[in-house]
Amino acid sequence: MRAVGKTVYAVAATKNIIRNVAVNSSAINTSENIQGKSWTEIPGPSSLPIIGQMLHFLPGGELSDPVKMPEILYKRYGPIVRFDGKFGAPTLIFLLDAEAAAQVLRSENWMPIRPGFASFEHYRKLKNKDKPNEPTGLITDHGDVWRKFRTTVNPIMLQPKTIKLYSHILAEVATDMVARMKSKRNEKNMIEGKFDVEMNLWALESIGVVALGGRLNCLDQNLPENSPARKLIQNVHEIFKMADKLDFKPSLWRHIGTPNYYKAMQCYEDQTNLSKYFINQAREKFQGTSKSDDEKGILEKLLEIDEKIAVIMATDMLLAGVDTAANTMTATFYLLAKNPEKQKKLREEILSGNENKPYLKACIKESLRVMPVVSGNIRIASKDYDILGYRIPKNMHVTFGHQFLSVSEQHYPKPREYIPERWLVDKSDPLHYRNAHPFAFNPFGFGVRSCIGRRIAELEVETFLSKVIENFEIDWTGPPPNVKPAALNYIVGPYNFIFNDVKK
Repeated sequence: MRAVGKTVYAVAATKNIIRNVAVNSSAINTSENIQGKSWTEIPGPSSLPIIGQMLHFLPGGELSDPVKMPEILYKRYGPIVRFDGKFGAPTLIFLLDAEAAAQVLRSENWMPIRPGFASFEHYRKLKNKDKPNEPTGLITDHGDVWRKFRTTVNPIMLQPKTIKLYSHILAEVATDMVARMKSKRNEKNMIEGKFDVEMNLWALESIGVVALGGRLNCLDQNLPENSPARKLIQNVHEIFKMADKLDFKPSLWRHIGTPNYYKAMQCYEDQTNLSKYFINQAREKFQGTSKSDDEKGILEKLLEIDEKIAVIMATDMLLAGVDTAANTMTATFYLLAKNPEKQKKLREEILSGNENKPYLKACIKESLRVMPVVSGNIRIASKDYDILGYRIPKNMHVTFGHQFLSVSEQHYPKPREYIPERWLVDKSDPLHYRNAHPFAFNPFGFGVRSCIGRRIAELEVETFLSKVIENFEIDWTGPPPNVKPAALNYIVGPYNFIFNDVKK
């Protein structure tokens, strides 16, 4: 997204009367609440018969550029926008207001329904049709089935002592990846080949040691194209492409079996089988070993509970942890390359040898704020709401524009600038992050459905970034990289990184 102009905030100012009343209203629980206008009166792009609002998203349409779309929506329609459902997609209410987002997210926090990968949910429910009450995973389950599954895996996935077990092996992966990067540089110290593929290989190798119990050898220069590891990285990437086509764009797959539908079903089946393959390899390694409970990793503990749960969690971690980590890493490299004084400060902290690295954590947080890997969050309302003067009925899909909010002048001074210090300065400093609305920055989701892999993801990224900054001075030449919003915000290049050796 481009910088939001002053005219955007003039629009916001004209809505102050509505905002001051509406955003402080609570979820509708009694008939005594003042009812807002009907959701059908929420402003939004014009609609035509049959194709609905699709014309605005076609080439040349006002919403054809998804990067600029939230800014355009806010400027034209204000902090709440309606998208009419067509071709099987539901009507969607888009919130570009932090307090309105907080109102819904806090109210939905007991057992929220978070749609998203509908085709993946369809696949798993189809495979599980004879046992409808058995869990299918954190991504695809809702209600009591989801709660039971999350309660089962939380003590394992969120245990700090268990996460620390991976510090050494993730450092080993980072060291191997740095060696690979050095070997793939050309005479200009730029990485030969596809940089996004390189980052995906690192991310898969990193999450693989957690989800699948050991090294996959993705970083092997001689890894065969038909190897299970190579198939897995391609499979994960294909799944996100198919999910974007089926779940985040208009599609008829909910009504008829389209070619993309059958391709997606095969992708999901292949991923499940590949996960089982690697888990069986790990199980063989576990057999005959004697470990205390504190020495057992995530996969080993999950296998002791139930093999099906282990396979489900491994598959979910691979689906959620590869492209997300890779794009987060690429964004962080770019922002540090464009802010060499911040990069120098980070390197000084890393080379100091101090165990605590607050600036490292701040650099990553600031990257997630400026160039987040996901643009927002979504819920299906479990009750009626009065939001910004409108009645949002139960079962309506509501999405929250966190990316738009995280770079808004309403919440952050100098919002487009990369300033890791905002996460470290004293509360009296205008830059201090707590001066922003707490729901303006939400990279890992909120509440009980927040990212279960957050701690392991942070450890992966911190470990790799430390090793890269220790070895390379990152530079960037040319214009900014292109970003393609889909299921994730993909940084698609061109990747004009220069990785010069740090002068010892």
